Amino acid sequence: MVKRRRSYETGHRPKFLAVVDDSPECAKAVRFAARRCARVGASIVLLGVVTPPADETWLGVGEVMQAEAEAEAEALIAAASASVRALAGLEPEKVVRTGVKADEVVKLIEADEDISLLVLAAGTGSNGPGPLVSALAGKSAGTFPIPVAIVPGHLADEEIDALA
Repeated sequence: MVKRRRSYETGHRPKFLAVVDDSPECAKAVRFAARRCARVGASIVLLGVVTPPADETWLGVGEVMQAEAEAEAEALIAAASASVRALAGLEPEKVVRTGVKADEVVKLIEADEDISLLVLAAGTGSNGPGPLVSALAGKSAGTFPIPVAIVPGHLADEEIDALA
């Protein structure tokens, strides 16, 4: 049985989830999510996912690498947060998780019933839309619990603003 999400209840304030990474297209997805949140009265969650380091704990290197990766993810989220504040006047919820990116996105959506839209950036390079878009589309496109907005990285800011 599929559980009805709280985000679909009348009068409930939904949350939009934007995945933050170091790709150049990420800013486009954050812009779309911020503008759309401002337009519909939603709040925004920024998620950074840290890939766990290889098994190098015998030298203590794994812990240092993990801490550095978490600090980098927090810095990316801080920059995206500043953008959200400037674009929409909203203070985003910030989440950093460790694991496989696609799995962590799904786990966060399952854990937070208020999330009603996932916003992803699509790469513009010859390698396709990006591993996260490919992983989520291939793995669960027909059964995903919420709508997914994929923002092409080639769109101009004006186009994103008009679409949002």
